[in-house]
Amino acid sequence: MAWLLVIVAGLLETGFAVCLKLSHGFTRLWPTIAFCVFALGSFGLLTLALKRLDVGPAYAVWTGIGAAGTAIYGMVFLGDLVSVLKIVSITLVIIGVIGLQLSGSAH
Repeated sequence: MAWLLVIVAGLLETGFAVCLKLSHGFTRLWPTIAFCVFALGSFGLLTLALKRLDVGPAYAVWTGIGAAGTAIYGMVFLGDLVSVLKIVSITLVIIGVIGLQLSGSAH
C-alpha cells in the first residue's frame, strides 16, 4: 500500500510540474490553484508513504515518476522536443524506478 501512495504521489508531481509551467509564474489563476492542489497531494501522500518505506528508494521513485511523467507529458502535449536520446533516457529512468521500487523494503 505504501508503494501505491508513492506511485500516486509521483503522478501528482507530474501534475504540479505541468501546472507550474501553465501558471506562467503564478500569473494564471486556475493553473496556480491546480499546482497547489497537486503539490499538497503529492507531498502529503509521500509523507504518508515514508512512515513505512525507506527514504532513499521511496524518494527516488517519487522523483523518477515525476521527472519521466513530466518529460513525456511535455513531449506529447506541450510540444517539447522529441529525440531518440530523450526517449532512451526516460526509459532508463523508468527502469531505474522499477529497480528501486523492487529493492525498497517496508518496515
